Amino acid sequence: MYPQTSTPTLLLDETKCRENIANMAEKARRHKLLFRPHFKTHQSLEIGVWFREESVKSITVSSLSMASYFAEQWNDITVAFPVNILEIDTINRLASCIRLGLLVESLESLHLLQTKLDHKVAIWIKIDVGYHRTGVRPDDHNRINALIQSAQSHPMTQFKGFLGHAGHSYQCQGKEEVLKIHQESLAVMQVLKSKYPESLISIGDTPTCSVAEEFEGVDEIRPGNFVFYDLMQHHIGSCTLEQIAVHMVCPVVAIHPDRLELLIHGGAVHFSKDQHPDGSFGWVIDRDGKPLSGMKLTKISQEHGTISVPQEWIEDYKIGDMVCVLPVHSCLTANLQSFYSKTEDSKFISKAP
Repeated sequence: MYPQTSTPTLLLDETKCRENIANMAEKARRHKLLFRPHFKTHQSLEIGVWFREESVKSITVSSLSMASYFAEQWNDITVAFPVNILEIDTINRLASCIRLGLLVESLESLHLLQTKLDHKVAIWIKIDVGYHRTGVRPDDHNRINALIQSAQSHPMTQFKGFLGHAGHSYQCQGKEEVLKIHQESLAVMQVLKSKYPESLISIGDTPTCSVAEEFEGVDEIRPGNFVFYDLMQHHIGSCTLEQIAVHMVCPVVAIHPDRLELLIHGGAVHFSKDQHPDGSFGWVIDRDGKPLSGMKLTKISQEHGTISVPQEWIEDYKIGDMVCVLPVHSCLTANLQSFYSKTEDSKFISKAP
């Protein structure tokens, strides 16, 4: 049953979520990989406990504020975002009590960091494996050598290895394209592993980690979105619809039979503005989790959402009804919510403020 709520509420299916965690943890064990999941998707201490039950001991986050939140329960955290020297006070505070890993891609950032560190941190060099968002080019050996030498020569920085994120896999159209990107990024990291055999190799995006079964030369994986999955991951081929563990319940506030539309309380501040390749912002599902043909979230503004409805169903709805929508991008949708509600008993699960 949907919870009786007056505002958009993100429902979490605990069973599906735990199964997603168990499946990825088993893949890591099968390939003898350290599983360092990215917690930016769920941002919840309670969900973090479910990872502990799968023997996870190390995590990834996307910010120092998130690291501070999870440091309450986790003492081995990598911040997978280029180090921001302006946050040095937070870096020193965290490094004094946990094993903190930081990303660098420039000597300037590394040198500034080293002049202000009070406690030792682990240093990862961010490698651009093809996404072209950030990172060192893998063929820029002078820069890589300089970063390694600088990290190794300073008492407060310990060089760990190379970290990559094949974020361009999120643009794939099926498993074959995902595997092609995985092989390309894997080849990049394998070259670095052969040149620097003592270094660790860390990769981590949900599409490749979900689909691939070859990880030669890799030491750890850091997927995050897999904990919930979403419609984009389903489109890519990373998951089935049945594996999507979150959906948004929204109240119907107006009905426009002439346009075959429902107006819901649920807009960009709840779903984000990420679109599915079909142009929608989400798919409406029934109480069994199956998509309702012809019913999609077709337009959104800040608080408003418009759902298209087949003509034969429009009279089935009334103001005050609830509709359930699968999100296109669960990371952004979850980030916009202040809590989750579990489907089994409507228990609220808190998350990072």
